[in-house]
Amino acid sequence: MVSSPHEAMHRIFQHDLELFGRVSRILGLGLPAPVKITVLPTDLTETSPVERRVDTLFRLDNPEHGPFILAIEAQGRKDPSKPASWAYYTSYVWTKYRIPTALMVVCQDHATAAWAQQPVASGPPQLPTLTLKPLVVGPHNMPVITDPDEARADLALAALSAITHAADPDIGAILKTLSTALRGVPEDIADPIIEFTAQGLGKRPAKQIWRKLVAVDLSFYKSYISEEIRDEGRAQGRAQGRAEALLLVLEQRGIDVPEHIRERITDCNDPETLGRWLARSVTAPTAEDVVADE
Repeated sequence: MVSSPHEAMHRIFQHDLELFGRVSRILGLGLPAPVKITVLPTDLTETSPVERRVDTLFRLDNPEHGPFILAIEAQGRKDPSKPASWAYYTSYVWTKYRIPTALMVVCQDHATAAWAQQPVASGPPQLPTLTLKPLVVGPHNMPVITDPDEARADLALAALSAITHAADPDIGAILKTLSTALRGVPEDIADPIIEFTAQGLGKRPAKQIWRKLVAVDLSFYKSYISEEIRDEGRAQGRAQGRAEALLLVLEQRGIDVPEHIRERITDCNDPETLGRWLARSVTAPTAEDVVADE
């Protein structure tokens, strides 16, 4: 199943077609600026019943240096089967379009990035017929953007920075910078940045930081993700209030609450479940009976 970070790591390049050019300059690649960027179909399925899809595929045209194809893959972990798939993608695209083909892999952790950028040869050491060496983008080479003016000047790059540094100890400062930079930005520009960032953080603790920032700093935006974030924040607030009320009722009744029951109550984020427990707490003889059959 494709994860939200996986989608955000490559779709942000579709959202801002010139982002790759800015990333390549940060990495010192010296590529000429294309005069035209074309989004290509990502389905690389052949006539045989084997479906293969690259995440994102571009054609970049430059009249002086000629065109090339760029395949972008998002990679969340080490996967020994991927180099063969990447080699297939690049060789097939090269064969299909007859244009030089490059591969960029976007990662969110140092270990995966270090693994992905190792050259892999398809043949034995004596006959390395096809060698795969992707360009890897990740926390090891993406800038940490903590200046709101810098973030405001390139919101897509700032979002990519946040996504690739999702596990960074300074992610709170990175996200605060991005939320500050988004203030006053037109909604049609801000909404996709908010959504890509929320997707890209996945299930990491940074996701909760971003949700709180969106709920407070960007409360005037009405995008789907923004509203979802605020709804979850309100639900968490209701759940916390009901958990505190439940424990207070049991305390006032002199009911002993074992530590494992207390943790179960405080860890519950469902307001409806806590509401049922709260109603039971008024008459239940023990704390165990409050959470029974749940």
